[in-house]
Amino acid sequence: MRRLWLIFTQATTVALALLFVVNTLKPQWLQREGQALTEVVALRTAAPAWPASGASGAGFTGYSAAARAAAPAVVSVTASKAGARNPHAQDPTFRFFFGERGAETQVGFGSGVIVSTQGILLTNNHVIEGAGEIEVRLSDGREARAEIVGTDPETDLAVLRIQLDRLPAITLGRLDALQVGDVVLAIGNPFNVGQTVTSGIVSALGRQGLGLSTFESFVQTDAAINPGNSGGALVDVHGHLVGINTAIFSRSGGSMGIGFAIPVDVAQQVMEGLLRDGQVTRGWIGVEPRDLTPEFAENFHLPVRSGVLITGVLQDGPASKGGLKPGDVVVSVAGQPVATTAQLLHSVAALKPGNEAVIGVQRGTQALQLTLTIAQRPKQPAARRPR
Repeated sequence: MRRLWLIFTQATTVALALLFVVNTLKPQWLQREGQALTEVVALRTAAPAWPASGASGAGFTGYSAAARAAAPAVVSVTASKAGARNPHAQDPTFRFFFGERGAETQVGFGSGVIVSTQGILLTNNHVIEGAGEIEVRLSDGREARAEIVGTDPETDLAVLRIQLDRLPAITLGRLDALQVGDVVLAIGNPFNVGQTVTSGIVSALGRQGLGLSTFESFVQTDAAINPGNSGGALVDVHGHLVGINTAIFSRSGGSMGIGFAIPVDVAQQVMEGLLRDGQVTRGWIGVEPRDLTPEFAENFHLPVRSGVLITGVLQDGPASKGGLKPGDVVVSVAGQPVATTAQLLHSVAALKPGNEAVIGVQRGTQALQLTLTIAQRPKQPAARRPR
């Protein structure tokens, strides 16, 4: 009996040892058919991936769909112009030591946006200003020489044309649907490193008084914009164009989270004017305005506290012929109230040259309605842009 017990215990020990070894090295030998496959499927679905960009779902979808939609229409722009010739180039001594040296070519880099499959591009005027040659490079690697259709220094916009087939074109968005806090993407060619997409939000709308251009109503964003992004696209989460990136506020030359874009409605208006007439049609009355201050209104006992003070009137200009005088305060244009110089500038510019418009004026204690014949705004030089 004792011998049988010893054999049983030894067999049990060996069996348990074998079971331990098999379970450690070949556990699938001990599982029923289909059990291992079920566990593998469970592992793959335990942490579901985010839905694809643009798909419905509770998770964050990213902005890859917007980037894919807009990026092919954003191009790199290279503008070349002859540099200043050395004033000593004709000096024989200078030529003896330094040889014959012509003017060095200056090259600038920026971005542009294809807005029509017919090859129409939008960019900044300061990107191509003074350029003798303009080269455009698409995201698919194709290159073409661009011609200037027209420029508008007062909004810092330029329209170019290239001759290529199968061109992508961006979809124009609606500025009235854009709100502060909306996510936007900036697409361009910063520092000439190649096409780059950055993201941020709309920080402000209708930003004025920056001294960047004559007509200002910028979209402000904290999406990273750097030198070379000028002329590139600011798009919404659908990939629709909402602005043309134009400037940054920076103490270092790089992005500090304060960038500005020309609104798409302004860009479209300028583009259509340049394509149709070769210039942008704007109204003009020939005055020198400044904002009305509370101190001025109080000192001159004016019954109004908002408006635009006229400090000068151009002789034989529309305002002069219509009876407007220095010291008058303009309070409305064509029935619309104006409270600042920027509002007056935009309201007059929106009037059609050749038409008459009623200007509401406060002259001392008198409220007057003057009828002026609007003229075409003279071409203005490019505004000096802070860097």
